[in-house]
Amino acid sequence: MTDVARFAVRMARWSATHPWQAIVGWILFVAICITAGSLAGTRGTVDSDFWTGESGRTQEIIATGGFPNPPVENVLITARTGTLDKAAADAAAQDVTRRMDALPEVAEVGSPIPSPDGQALLVTVTMRADQQSAVEHVTPLLDATAATQSAYRSLRVEQTGGVTIDSGIFDQVAKDLVLAELLTAPVTLVILLIAFGVFVAAAVPLILAISSIVAAIGLSALASHVFPDVGMVNNIILLMGMAVGVDYSLFYVKREREERAKSGGKLDYAASVELAAATSGHAILVSAFAVIVSMMSLYLGGIAVFSSLATGSVIVVAVAVVGSLTVLPALLAKLGRRLDSPRVPFFGRFGGESREPRMWRAMLRPALRHPALTFLVATVAMLALALPALNLKLTAAGLDTMPRQIVAMQTYDRLTAAFPSEGAAHVVAVRAEAAQAGQVGAALRGIVQDLQGSPLFVPVPEANVRASTDGRVHTIDLATPYTADTAKAAESLRRLKEVVAARMGTIPGADHAVGGDVAKHIDEVDIQTQRMPWVVGFVLLLTLLIMVAAFRSLVVAVTAILLNMLSAAAAFGVLVAVFQYEWAEQLLDFRSNGAIISWVPLFLFVVLFGLSMDYHVFLVSRIKEAAEREGVTTRQAVADGIVSSAGVVTSAAVIMVSVFVCFVFPSMVELKQLGLSLAVAVLLDAVVIRILVLPSLMVMLGRFNWWPSRLGRTVAPEPTPEERPRVTLLK
Repeated sequence: MTDVARFAVRMARWSATHPWQAIVGWILFVAICITAGSLAGTRGTVDSDFWTGESGRTQEIIATGGFPNPPVENVLITARTGTLDKAAADAAAQDVTRRMDALPEVAEVGSPIPSPDGQALLVTVTMRADQQSAVEHVTPLLDATAATQSAYRSLRVEQTGGVTIDSGIFDQVAKDLVLAELLTAPVTLVILLIAFGVFVAAAVPLILAISSIVAAIGLSALASHVFPDVGMVNNIILLMGMAVGVDYSLFYVKREREERAKSGGKLDYAASVELAAATSGHAILVSAFAVIVSMMSLYLGGIAVFSSLATGSVIVVAVAVVGSLTVLPALLAKLGRRLDSPRVPFFGRFGGESREPRMWRAMLRPALRHPALTFLVATVAMLALALPALNLKLTAAGLDTMPRQIVAMQTYDRLTAAFPSEGAAHVVAVRAEAAQAGQVGAALRGIVQDLQGSPLFVPVPEANVRASTDGRVHTIDLATPYTADTAKAAESLRRLKEVVAARMGTIPGADHAVGGDVAKHIDEVDIQTQRMPWVVGFVLLLTLLIMVAAFRSLVVAVTAILLNMLSAAAAFGVLVAVFQYEWAEQLLDFRSNGAIISWVPLFLFVVLFGLSMDYHVFLVSRIKEAAEREGVTTRQAVADGIVSSAGVVTSAAVIMVSVFVCFVFPSMVELKQLGLSLAVAVLLDAVVIRILVLPSLMVMLGRFNWWPSRLGRTVAPEPTPEERPRVTLLK
């Protein structure tokens, strides 16, 4: 028995013999976590958390200038149909101006600005609040706009802007989270009822997973004061918590029931819990450690979104594994025979311990009888699925990727169509000595003159140069008519940088940088691409070490990495095929922009490598148990190990797939991409890898699977009395 298994057995033994202490302790732990999180509140990210590359340096230069940066909202007035009635539009503009002026939340209302084609009016509204608190004060402005809309029904009077869009995103994320919660819990319960056939045994994993999620949400609020929340941490906690929380409990409960079934009901419940801890408890600890280490690799990226999502994932996995090793054994021991009741009508026909061996042995027959051919065909099929990944294109998350169900985004699209200068913009920032202010201003105006007439930029009547009060920092904005994620926008950035370098090169000591929407988009993709090799290398190395330590076999560790990479590559191929092209837009209700959100592939890779350990560790552990029996061939060990774990692994895979699929229904495209890819990867991993690739590979390798250990050539030593779980027969 390994040290990890000993630890799991000791935890289970204490919990089983002190059930009320373990149960009450867990309830208090969850209550303390959620209370502490509520009192501390959640700290969200601010703009400076996302400053990277030259675009980030631009913002840093601007920040040293002390420029006022109040939030500005836009009220757009257009015709519902046909041409704009200018008299009605002017009256509506006056009405909304009057209403906004009367609000204490408003600092200034600008004069109405006609669009270049005369078909729209724009009223800008400057708020008194700062950027961080503006969302809390925007409702009165929206009410004023709605009142004007009610008074002028022949027109379209609508509001958009950074604050309104942020408010719409927050509301949409909240709706998405509720939708995911409504879908995942009942679907998971149905699958557990099918797996167990009894209500109590099915309810225990679900209750533990939900309580782990609640505790993790509270702890993540505390952690957000170190790693700020990007706004999707609760979604990730729900996704990961339901997946691993239910699976860990499922592995444990299934094994405990299996041990009791083997004894013909003669084992007492504390003994069967200890036996489950020595086997499934060991696998849970190893797989949880692999998931946590994989997720922690994201900290190497040094990117706010990765640090935030990694923190939520690590917390919920850690909480779930603690619960599965403490309160779960206590519940199993305390419930006793009640765990197997009441039997659920209809579902009870499918539950119980193993009615499936014949089916699974039939499914394994190709891998066991023709391992080389099976391995070749299955691997080629997986590589074919991976082919689209060669065309992977990345884009940063931004306004262009936001769901258009958000009303403010629909208004934003109409605003940028009527006023191209309100779309993607470049920002040039210069920091120099105050005595050089004249030169800097002249150079910036020269940049605008150099770019006049270029189709890559929106024409401006004159250069709008801003200078700090001390004369040391100057900025200028230049709009492009193209969205930030397009090749034309990138071309405009390159052209601007050339002109800026030429103009600023004549000013000695001037520190300049080019930022804005386009530069930020490019810098985010570049920084994630640069950090990817470090994160991937860390995950591969740590996974190798964990598997070597867990199985004392270098071959098992290497094959685990190779098979995980194969399933990850296939998932990436499906991701690209579905989301980079337009054929699935109507089916999955999203708008393709021909690229994948830049943080999704790396996060997906890390999550897949962690979650794949759930199946691989559990499955290989069962194969290793069979191989340790004297006289058992590798072929027989593979068959016995896979067949004996078929029910629990299948149930775990179905639960994970169903949880991940639930995240395809929310509107945020990042969640759709992540949910679908994870569902596909787990499905491929559980079916193709587990039934075809892994068994055929292990059969071909034979005893070499366990190299350099001596497994297969010597009989494993019997555990000492101290290591052996206590087994008590029922009288």
